[in-house]
Amino acid sequence: MPELEIIVIAIILVQACILPGVFLVLRGMSLMSDAISHASLLGIVIAFFYARSLDSPLLIISAGLTGLVTVMITEWLISTKRLKEDAAIGLVFPLFFSIGVILISKYMGSIHIDSDCVLFGEIAFTPFERLNMFSYDLGPVALWIMSFILIVNSSLTFIFYKELKISTFDKSLAHALGFSPILIHYGLMIMTSITAVGAFESVGSILVVALMITPPATAFLLTKRLSRMIIVSSIVGILSVLIGYLGAFALDVSISGAIVSCSGLLFLITLFFSPKSGLIIKVIKFNENKLTFSTRMLLVQLLDHEGKSNEILENTISNMITHMNWPEKFAKKVAKFAVQKNYILRSGNDLKLTNFGREVAKHTLQWT
Repeated sequence: MPELEIIVIAIILVQACILPGVFLVLRGMSLMSDAISHASLLGIVIAFFYARSLDSPLLIISAGLTGLVTVMITEWLISTKRLKEDAAIGLVFPLFFSIGVILISKYMGSIHIDSDCVLFGEIAFTPFERLNMFSYDLGPVALWIMSFILIVNSSLTFIFYKELKISTFDKSLAHALGFSPILIHYGLMIMTSITAVGAFESVGSILVVALMITPPATAFLLTKRLSRMIIVSSIVGILSVLIGYLGAFALDVSISGAIVSCSGLLFLITLFFSPKSGLIIKVIKFNENKLTFSTRMLLVQLLDHEGKSNEILENTISNMITHMNWPEKFAKKVAKFAVQKNYILRSGNDLKLTNFGREVAKHTLQWT
């Protein structure tokens, strides 16, 4: 059933992309995935000139090595102190990618490795390229490729989980424990390269970057624990595939594009509504803190003038508006909040501290 095969391939592909993507996000190297996925095109083209076959494993090996070379050159440029990281990345990968595109357009126009395929891909076509052995149909080639990459990525992540975790959060500790952060770093870059190349045919180099970064970035807004971040990223990836596929079917649009768009939509929803770090929650907390702080200042103001000859003039809402430079609406809101908390008593324009409010005001003065 082609529909089921597409969904399964997409889920496996997303899971394979998430594993290196989580560590790229945590290391602040999200842009590096874009550089690797584009620069690897040159490695594919060079290997094809030698192997003359799109099925040769040399394509993946060459692409992985090209991605590694991209990282090495980029980091060398950064180490010269002449360029910042974003400038170095923006210099190297467009050069490699453009050379690859030129070689494709010049010498490989009639081959199924055209630039549109590499850039955009289309997962809807993956069920048509089958793996046949001994007259048996073993399913789509993409399913086998991405399953193998997922197994490799999962195995490497499980085996080197401790090393990846420590070198990501504390390189000095990794050195002290005898780990090689540089070796682990380049191993992660190779993993990223191979994953990106494997996903070229299915979703293209542009969309694979989104699948590699967006689910982990979404998970990062929900949890700061690495193990949970991997699990949440996986769930977000699966939801993106299922909802994106249904959306693509309903709207008759690109499945790959719909999956990535859904992934981006889930990120935006999380960005605004995350219970811990969502923008809406931050605005609510900011307003609550502003109201609480302003109320404390009101109590201090009332206490300062309490019992003095000018108390009747000073301890009023109109005075708060004048001396605190508060808008009338906000001043009344603060007064209402203080009444609700039993800090003050209000009689028209006049404000008077309660015993409880007086103690709160004194406590506030002790901490200022």
